[in-house]
Amino acid sequence: MSGRIVQLDGPPSTLSIYARAALGALPVVGKSGIGTSLPDETLTLRGLKVDTDNLAAYARVCGLRFGDALPVTYPFTLAFGTVMQLMVSSEFPFPAIGSVHIENVVEQRRPVSVSEPLDLAVHAENLRPHPKGTQVDLVTEINVGRELAWRQVSTFLKMHATDAPKEPRTEHADEVPPLPMRTLRVDQKTIGRYAAVSGDRNPIHVSSLGAKVFGFPRTIAHGMWSAAAILGAVEGRIPDAVTYRVKFGKPVVLPATVNVYADERDGGWDLALRHPKKGYPHLTATLR
Repeated sequence: MSGRIVQLDGPPSTLSIYARAALGALPVVGKSGIGTSLPDETLTLRGLKVDTDNLAAYARVCGLRFGDALPVTYPFTLAFGTVMQLMVSSEFPFPAIGSVHIENVVEQRRPVSVSEPLDLAVHAENLRPHPKGTQVDLVTEINVGRELAWRQVSTFLKMHATDAPKEPRTEHADEVPPLPMRTLRVDQKTIGRYAAVSGDRNPIHVSSLGAKVFGFPRTIAHGMWSAAAILGAVEGRIPDAVTYRVKFGKPVVLPATVNVYADERDGGWDLALRHPKKGYPHLTATLR
């Protein structure tokens, strides 16, 4: 954790946060560029209880089983409002709206039960250059009592001109991947339901106009919906203690059909979500 500890009274309202985020995205007289420091605080929530109705709705919209243990990706939704609250603070180096979620790493140390009260803490760290701009990590830790049960590092990128060397290309659109394990169909109705369940109502996901403002032809699926939905291909075969590392590629423009790939390797799984015709990845991931 970093700096001072700020204890919140309850989960922040994402609706009010998005209003602040929209204001934060507007140009400010006398202020330009990317900040060079991070908020010197850790936001905490104590005794957080899982809403079983919300969990059931999450499982349905992501195509996962509903049971006592939380899906590996579900705590992302529990932390989302707190992460956003930190990102709209005046000390955050760039606007929350317009930043891109490029990578997510979840470390589940043991299954978390729906009945367990959770203590959540969020801080920002590791502000650094990226070939396409500036990136930062938002770190979430969830404790059950004194035990760290779940940890997440979400990496966000603010794109801007930079002198940093470009990363070598590792994915080739002209490569023909093997036959998929299954296909997923996703449309605006699905993503609207996920937005309501997760609290992530970013305009690029729920508004055609908002999507176009940020350069997308139509609305796009949430990266974390994709990260959850692809786990349905290996559900029941995920270890209790696992690290789930996800890199997001080209967005899934709605409506879409995508191919799911799952290869068992090194005691875990290599996963991918790809465009069915062009083969490029929307998501690549490992479960270990």
